[in-house]
Amino acid sequence: MTRLLLIGPPGAGKGTQAVRLAELYAIPAISTGDIFRSNVKNETELGTKAKAYMDAGDNVPDSLTNALIRDRLEDADCREGFLLDGYPRTQDQVRELDEFLAGHGFALDAVVELVADPDVVVDRLRLRAAEQGRSDDDEAVVRHRLEVYRVQTEPLIDVYAGRGMLVEIDAIGPIDDVTERITTALAERGISAPDSATR
Repeated sequence: MTRLLLIGPPGAGKGTQAVRLAELYAIPAISTGDIFRSNVKNETELGTKAKAYMDAGDNVPDSLTNALIRDRLEDADCREGFLLDGYPRTQDQVRELDEFLAGHGFALDAVVELVADPDVVVDRLRLRAAEQGRSDDDEAVVRHRLEVYRVQTEPLIDVYAGRGMLVEIDAIGPIDDVTERITTALAERGISAPDSATR
């Protein structure tokens, strides 16, 4: 059972690494961004509410996000572990996650922080905007999102560091190299991926 949290600024590569780590550790990757974008695309009630916040570069309110994550973590495929990507983003969400995990007798094994220079992040997201046509990757919106991250989410890093759970990873470089840095750091903490033959 492996329970991980992936944290880092927009554009640090969380989505890419989440998919890889989920496969390596045989656990579901739970991305709030993907879930919200799916709801926006399908024009659900949640998606309509979330879109206004996402287009402005603001975080979706805790009440919506917490309900969505709680519902997802109750699914059967999360019983043997999970990887959270993009949640929690605020201290209120940390408390909500703590309560949920404690109520189910679970705990996070590690918090992986992807560290990336803001200018590199902006360049990455501008490229992604051109490739994918994402309205939330406009440069002005990106810089706002980075500021929102700095104000709201960076304090969480101190919380998890204080618990001795934080693993800092340089997110700049080839994707394979970043993945290897993560798995090596986790292995040093006794968190190893299952052998492919036993998955």
